[in-house]
Amino acid sequence: MSLLSNETMPLAERMRPKNLDEFLGQEHIVGKNSALRRIITADKMSSCIFYGPPGTGKTTLAKIIANTTNSRFVILNAVSSGVGEAKKEIEEAKKFLELYGKKTYFLLDECHRWSKSQSDAVLEAIERGYIIFIGSTTENPFISMTRAIVSRCRVFEFKPLSKENIKEALNRALVDRERGFGALNIDISSDALDYLVNSSSGDARVALGALELAVLSTDMVNKKIKITLETAKECMQGRVLSLDNDIFYDMLSAFCKSLRGSSPEGALYWAHRLIKSGCDPLVIFRRMLAHASEDVGLANTNCMQVVVSAMTAYEKIGLPEGLLPLSHAIIYVCVSPKSNSVLLAMHKAMDDVDKTFNDAVPGHLKNYNYLNEKRDGYLYPHDFGGFVSQQYLPDAICDHVYYEPSKNGAEKNINVPPPFVPKKLKKEVRNKEKTNDNR
Repeated sequence: MSLLSNETMPLAERMRPKNLDEFLGQEHIVGKNSALRRIITADKMSSCIFYGPPGTGKTTLAKIIANTTNSRFVILNAVSSGVGEAKKEIEEAKKFLELYGKKTYFLLDECHRWSKSQSDAVLEAIERGYIIFIGSTTENPFISMTRAIVSRCRVFEFKPLSKENIKEALNRALVDRERGFGALNIDISSDALDYLVNSSSGDARVALGALELAVLSTDMVNKKIKITLETAKECMQGRVLSLDNDIFYDMLSAFCKSLRGSSPEGALYWAHRLIKSGCDPLVIFRRMLAHASEDVGLANTNCMQVVVSAMTAYEKIGLPEGLLPLSHAIIYVCVSPKSNSVLLAMHKAMDDVDKTFNDAVPGHLKNYNYLNEKRDGYLYPHDFGGFVSQQYLPDAICDHVYYEPSKNGAEKNINVPPPFVPKKLKKEVRNKEKTNDNR
């Protein structure tokens, strides 16, 4: 039981949804006809990872799952909890399962913070079914977490809450007499409510926190608490990106298009306008990292290194000096020669993967020892001076080409060997050409 009374508990915690019907947003995960909702209702939940921005319902959904399935619920924070505490909770979970047949949902908040050795502490418990693990993280688990854990979990990506979701959360808090401010006579202007909605960046916790501050810091006049737009602005505490509903994403789009369009002026302007409005500079860096491959690519391979170095420098020195390496990297990405050959090659490969998912690995590429590989036809490139033409793709797509160098920057000097075309396929092509000539 919490040490906090209902009066001292933060509004966001008091208003946390208690069941799936109260849960806001994430319709793609727990919508009325979603697979996950049916699994929860049927009490067939398995280990999973909830990944997404703060305030989007990750911890709330984990608690709802435990309540819905009438199971034990244990929550640890990876920042403050160690292996010893985790092992103790796992032993308790094992006892409850063996003695009472009661499952334990084990929520590890900020799970990306655990190292491999720490993660291994829960690995056996997941495999043996002692716990149903739910990891909660704001970082991409495929990058930030150990593969052993991720491979045993289903990953669900949470999205920022919509404006409608945030507005509903605020209105619930205003009318709920037990958990919210329904017992108070609150008059909040429509523009103040819209301001809280639009400036929360899809984070319900931020919106509810600002509303709570506005209510508690406003004097009652004639038995009424009146919240104006000015009050809402003061209570948002610089979290605002814009009054306009979608302008944050519009500005981010303008920044990205300026990078792609080689405009240092545009990219610098939109980046610093975003930061001035409250955007985390690391968001800018993450977009630059993507564009260093998407739009610059092999036309200037140093671009990725410059952005990563600038990002590291920013993390080391912070603001305001960190804006210098940020601006340095922005200009470098803009003035670099552009090529989207990496993006095109990636999409071509992904399309082929979807079409040939079950195609066999060619015999000479299978995992044999050196002598068997030579026996089965594998040609060791170094025996031929570093390159020899042979098949590297499944039979059905053996002649497909993904990467085609552009004529821009350093990429124009890249020499890509011609695709491998087996004799059988060459013969078919020649026969088709002859048929066409006869016509």
